[in-house]
Amino acid sequence: MRLSPRLIVPDPERASAFYQAALGAERVFSAPPGDDGRPSMIDHRVGGASFQVSPAVSAWGWLSPDDLGGSAVLLEVEVEDPDAVGERMTAHGAEVLVPIENRPYGKRSGRVRDPFGHLWIITGELR
Repeated sequence: MRLSPRLIVPDPERASAFYQAALGAERVFSAPPGDDGRPSMIDHRVGGASFQVSPAVSAWGWLSPDDLGGSAVLLEVEVEDPDAVGERMTAHGAEVLVPIENRPYGKRSGRVRDPFGHLWIITGELR
């Protein structure tokens, strides 16, 4: 089994550029643009994981966090240096919701909202 989240966003090209810059994602495939000029899916890989971004299309029930009034999902990414990843994400437009710091449960973690409304827990080892 393979589980690959698909993030619904208003602008897949802009989102792809953000995830490449902020997370070091590799863009591995892009579907041809549809009638509205947006690709229906862009596939990415980060380490051994993959995820896609697709445009919001209300007729298909594909709604972005802004369409829903917030995100119903938390995406957790475990990295070697959570501080560096958090700094890259905020430098590219993410908003810090919970600062990255050592937590009593034995991890260094925090939470950000990316420019498209998706919520990310960034976690790693204590320092």
